[in-house]
Amino acid sequence: MKKFTTGFLAGATVTIASIAAIAFGFKKTVIEPIEEKEQMIEDNRRKAMRKSRAR
Repeated sequence: MKKFTTGFLAGATVTIASIAAIAFGFKKTVIEPIEEKEQMIEDNRRKAMRKSRAR
């Protein structure tokens, strides 16, 4: 029974760690570039508003 408990805990730990790594990788490769692009668009919009009011 001791080996089963140890194996179960080790398996659960590895599974949780792999899910966390996948989620972190997904965030880095998919979500952050989208947020950066949205921020760049917003910055350009602000610059355009300033330029249009300065004329």
